Amino acid sequence: MKLLEENITLTVDENYIIETLSLNDKKILELGCGAATMTQKIASSGFSRDIIACEVDEIQHKKNLKLNIPNIKFLLNGAENIKLKDASIDIIFMFKSFHHIPKELMKKSLQEIKRVLKPNGLVYISEPLFLGKQNELVSIFHNEEEVRIDAFNAIKEFVDNDEIKLFKEFFFQTEVVYKNFEDFKKRQMHVTYNDNNITKEIEEEVKKRYEELSKDELSLLKPFRVDILQKV
Repeated sequence: MKLLEENITLTVDENYIIETLSLNDKKILELGCGAATMTQKIASSGFSRDIIACEVDEIQHKKNLKLNIPNIKFLLNGAENIKLKDASIDIIFMFKSFHHIPKELMKKSLQEIKRVLKPNGLVYISEPLFLGKQNELVSIFHNEEEVRIDAFNAIKEFVDNDEIKLFKEFFFQTEVVYKNFEDFKKRQMHVTYNDNNITKEIEEEVKKRYEELSKDELSLLKPFRVDILQKV
């Protein structure tokens, strides 16, 4: 397994990747669903998809419940204690969320993932890489290098210990476009997990770095690693 890849040739929207998997007639679990953006896309594509989407943030969970989508059940639940039966899920998704699990709970979370998966079931974990211009801007006010390394090491250790099989690992990048710095600030800086730490000085530094790249619209490539694991 490989933490980083600098020479990524695949540029694609992640939705296209996940739709290459066989998701119809499957029971699907998403952990760390956030605002359920990806959840809704999965639910509205294909057919006969029964989805359980878990989130630990109570405020966001209440918002998700208001969506009232027939084939999605929302649960207030963390990955370290999944309130589902053993061997009850065909495929699990985690989009940019595994590194948000506290380091001391990562192994327990992987054990729980393995427990609820059916035999030969898959878990799809996509994680952002600590590389690229997008990351350089964001890391000024929200540096995730250490937690992303912790996440990779936890997954690798779980595979190396034969707790689960590495079915496939690959890298891709997706394009992110900002209309201007104000758009970047709204989408990247005004979010709950980093908003309180941003001083005026930090904001000015980010703005300066942004405007060195562009005075207006800015297109950036955001790189990801995907680990698809299989319970055997």
